[in-house]
Amino acid sequence: MVNKFTTFYRHIVEQERKFPEATGQLSDLLADIALACKVISLEVNRAGLIDILGFTGEENVQGEQVKKLDVFANDVLTHVMKQGGHICAVCSEEEVSFIPIEDKFSENKFVTNKYICHFDPLDGSSNIDVNVSIGTIFSVYKRITKSGPGALEDCLQVGTEQVAAGYVIYGSSTVLVYTNGEGVHGFTLDPSVGEFLLSNEYIKIPKKAKTFSVNEGNFCKWSPGMKKYISYLKEIDSVTSRPYSSRYIGSLVADFHRNLLYGGIFMYPADSKNSSGKLRLMYEANPLSYIVEQAGGRSSDGVKRILEIEPKGLHQRTPLFIGSEEDVLMLEKYLAEERKEVSVK
Repeated sequence: MVNKFTTFYRHIVEQERKFPEATGQLSDLLADIALACKVISLEVNRAGLIDILGFTGEENVQGEQVKKLDVFANDVLTHVMKQGGHICAVCSEEEVSFIPIEDKFSENKFVTNKYICHFDPLDGSSNIDVNVSIGTIFSVYKRITKSGPGALEDCLQVGTEQVAAGYVIYGSSTVLVYTNGEGVHGFTLDPSVGEFLLSNEYIKIPKKAKTFSVNEGNFCKWSPGMKKYISYLKEIDSVTSRPYSSRYIGSLVADFHRNLLYGGIFMYPADSKNSSGKLRLMYEANPLSYIVEQAGGRSSDGVKRILEIEPKGLHQRTPLFIGSEEDVLMLEKYLAEERKEVSVK
């Protein structure tokens, strides 16, 4: 039974006590992230009233138009991370490169800035002006280098090395979901007390569902295997509970959050226009994959496990198929059959 008075900070401290070697730094770091997201949530809720919606007129490193709220969220997160003193580098989807950070407590004989944070400061920002749910995605790694500000090798680690990951969704309520490798837990922000309170403990995604999330407007650009799978989902077959229902918001955090709670598969495949996929490995795919696996789900690029992909760059893109285990396995089967047919030809 969920204790409605369990705050986010109390929960992460209790989780930390399971590890005698813990120093408390990760708990403080996660608390800093929660604080930053409370500030962002406040601005999201009143964005239309303070002229913060709309474009800045600039483009980010992805070549996309930057929204004013994107810039605000990025500034808040990077500032809070720098002030906390627990990280040696910040990596943001909005920045061209990572931001190295000196140890604030360098006179201490122990290294205190031993973590690296990756952020998508405001996922789904194209939906800001139409009041659709958007969110913040984050992941945390331990540094590889021994001291000083972080280096590129600290920032480019395989997804299995994550020590924590989560997201915050700004919708009808503000919800924080995270994992530190000890299950997936959800917290809802109570604005009256300014605290994230435990609302979903040890979240488990159903093994199979009957919902799929994908932008079918790209159907003509997909590979034959992908087209066959979507057609399969739309066929009538009572034995396999088909056809599936289509539920696509166009905001990754919102689509993922719904599927995490109710089951389903989210898909953003490669296509003839984006041969390497479109979602970012480090800022979107890795953290959500860590979460879904902790919840009993599965995540794949269509060939291999997302968390095992070796990153080559901070803004590397990847196809993403994520959600209920049996649904993702079925998708992989169709793509494997396609590769087999191609190799025979």
